[in-house]
Amino acid sequence: MSVTKDSKTDKWMAQLRVKDWTGKVIHKKKRGFATKREALQWERDFIAQANASLGMTFRDFIELYKRDMEKRLKPSTVAGKKWLIDLKITPFFGKIPLNEIKPTDIRRWQNGLSSHRDGNGKPYSQTYLRCINNQLTAIFNYAVKYYGLKENPCHKAGSMGKKNADEMLFWTKDEFSQFIAALKERPASYAAFMTLYYTGMREGELLALTPADIDFEKSTIIINKSYQRLGKEDVISTPKTEKSRRTVTIPSVLSDCLREYICKCYGLQPTDRLFPYTKSFLYREMEYGCKASGVKRIRVHDIRHSHASLLVEMGCSPLLIAERLGHERVQTTMETYSHLYPNKQAEVARQLDGIFAAG
Repeated sequence: MSVTKDSKTDKWMAQLRVKDWTGKVIHKKKRGFATKREALQWERDFIAQANASLGMTFRDFIELYKRDMEKRLKPSTVAGKKWLIDLKITPFFGKIPLNEIKPTDIRRWQNGLSSHRDGNGKPYSQTYLRCINNQLTAIFNYAVKYYGLKENPCHKAGSMGKKNADEMLFWTKDEFSQFIAALKERPASYAAFMTLYYTGMREGELLALTPADIDFEKSTIIINKSYQRLGKEDVISTPKTEKSRRTVTIPSVLSDCLREYICKCYGLQPTDRLFPYTKSFLYREMEYGCKASGVKRIRVHDIRHSHASLLVEMGCSPLLIAERLGHERVQTTMETYSHLYPNKQAEVARQLDGIFAAG
């Protein structure tokens, strides 16, 4: 190990040779430090990371965590994790040694996010806060399991946010009809939102659809892939979970809509993307449709909830809804949409009363 000063640039340089925790010898050199102290600190941090020492900074540990995740998760999942970590977690914990982060530090971080307000005075949603908190918990769980951290400080700190929103927004059939009418002269948008509403598929699944996925004879759509825009690259990957691979039946109104749309797409090949856009296109068209129609503003993902609400109203079982939405477990469906079922229970009771009254 050595730290030297370059007389030409008046900057400090650090270079060292060290064995990492696997036994591999690493030779590393870095130039451009303004002070000797900075160069020495870089050496200490690099050695700690190479040895997988729990005394490394949180920022250095995150680099190890990311590298491991990149080999195990889909690119779209990794991109989402990196964005959340870099924006909401590392700025607070980055310089603290991993083994010195205490539950009180976690609480201060949570309080800062909970009290945040944007320019319009709006806080982060409870579900978003829970998502961020879960990511930090996962990072420390990883440190406990693979690097020997004594305990996860998040467990003592407690959680933040809520798993499910207090109020689920969705459209009734009448509201959707009003919205979709405003898109009648925009063929791609019209077909895309018709597909979302009548199948309940996810945005990425919609954007990965090809003409070959649609069987007009059987009135079905095969869902077996998902689309993401990562950087400047279009990425087609496997669906969210194994149960997300599914075949859904479609009503004639959607079948006719898609057939007409495909006929308008000159030169479209069977394996071409049916909707060659990104999610931002859907967000813009959603905003346009809401303003033009006057219906309440919901997220594009809430159209999936609208489809589920429609199925509940039709009397479909949770098992059928879970299969159609591609949920891994029926419990997920029940937890998400249980509040829509009380009226159905009342309907069952009324029908039973009618049977016994007739008897």
